[in-house]
Amino acid sequence: GIDLVAGGKSKKTKRTAPKSDDIYLKLLVKLYRFLVRRTGSKFNAVILKRLFMSKTNKPPLSLSRLIQFMKGKEDKIAVVVGAVTDDIRVYEVPALKVTAIN
Repeated sequence: GIDLVAGGKSKKTKRTAPKSDDIYLKLLVKLYRFLVRRTGSKFNAVILKRLFMSKTNKPPLSLSRLIQFMKGKEDKIAVVVGAVTDDIRVYEVPALKVTAIN
């Protein structure tokens, strides 16, 4: 048989680094690792976790959905770990502050 460490196989595994070779993504990971370590912010930890995710788990967000989410939060900055795509169905786009990967 196979000698397993007490407790058996690890059933819960998660990424600790992105698989992508994108240098800009790696710089973002380096920045957010520092922020998670030096600040107690849960927000930074969530962003770091999402930066590790695969492409299928970072689906694009349409402009119309972004406008819908940001209704009543005009003074806030929207952070999207993924792409924001144009939506031709939206004629009037309000002023938004957005940070996204693509």
